[in-house]
Amino acid sequence: MHRAMMVVSAAAMAVVMGAGSGSGVEAPGADAGEGFGAGFGGGFGGGVGQEAGHGPERAPAEADVAHHGHVSLWSGRLAVRLSTGNHGPSDLTGATARLSFSEPLAVGQKLPAGCLWGGDQVVYCQAKALRADGRDSEFLLDLRTVGNPAEVSVDIATVWNGGAQDLNPDNDKHHVLVPATGDLYIY
Repeated sequence: MHRAMMVVSAAAMAVVMGAGSGSGVEAPGADAGEGFGAGFGGGFGGGVGQEAGHGPERAPAEADVAHHGHVSLWSGRLAVRLSTGNHGPSDLTGATARLSFSEPLAVGQKLPAGCLWGGDQVVYCQAKALRADGRDSEFLLDLRTVGNPAEVSVDIATVWNGGAQDLNPDNDKHHVLVPATGDLYIY
């Protein structure tokens, strides 16, 4: 059992060890071209690990991902503003947020560029490259729920941060209760 834990720990370290341009953090699948889908599928570790015997080992880059914005619900319509930022100290590529809704969303809705469906209650949005303490990446989602609920809960969390170490993960996890009042509920 102890040996198995050592193997798993070594594999996890290989995934988070930075190797690449400048910051040590690269988007999964960065060589496959730009675009949202490059990092999804089987490639979460691609472009981040360092092969054995190729230079000194380094600690993972540090980047503080943070999400903020607001959510509003009225007459079955759900408006979400998601801003993803990076408080540094390293630049970051490929930060991905998951938005989970307590109510199912109507099928056939168009999402903004950089976002994709993860089911009828989940949306993933991948930020553009984020410079340390630079401009946030922003998404505006105009969604409709199935039916006309009296309230919706939204959970926002980082599911991928480019392989960086985040010493302040509390500012990238939010739970927002949104009554159907049309008011903005800020997170």
